[in-house]
Amino acid sequence: MWWMFSLLAALSAAVVVTLSKVGVKNIESSVAFAVQSVLIVAVAWGVVAWQGHLGQVAEIDRRTWLFLIAAGIITCASSLLSFQALKLGPASRTSSFDKISLVFSILLAVFFLKEKITWQVILGATMMAGGAVLIAFTRSSE
Repeated sequence: MWWMFSLLAALSAAVVVTLSKVGVKNIESSVAFAVQSVLIVAVAWGVVAWQGHLGQVAEIDRRTWLFLIAAGIITCASSLLSFQALKLGPASRTSSFDKISLVFSILLAVFFLKEKITWQVILGATMMAGGAVLIAFTRSSE
């Protein structure tokens, strides 16, 4: 079941890239990100409330808060960088090159989360990274 949510997240991310590219055309990338962020906050808290999970906020321990805050700060930095890349480059190239994060995610999972990886994961990540680099740095036909 996880793969279905991951696939839907990937499809959603592709739509976001397309819409964001149009959105950053005439404004600064940081302004575009700020507008989207307000909507993200409203929708996220709306979902939490609708699902009846607001009470869980009080149950979050200090360590979890630290990790969530750190992840939130890094998410903001990542999004600001992605929006700037979209502002400066073609969506097809910037979004594909961004997917090299897969390799970084695997490395971080191995070193910090002690996850085991197989040769298939290594091969797949290598092929995906190679494809992202190929797409990102292929000479434009324009």
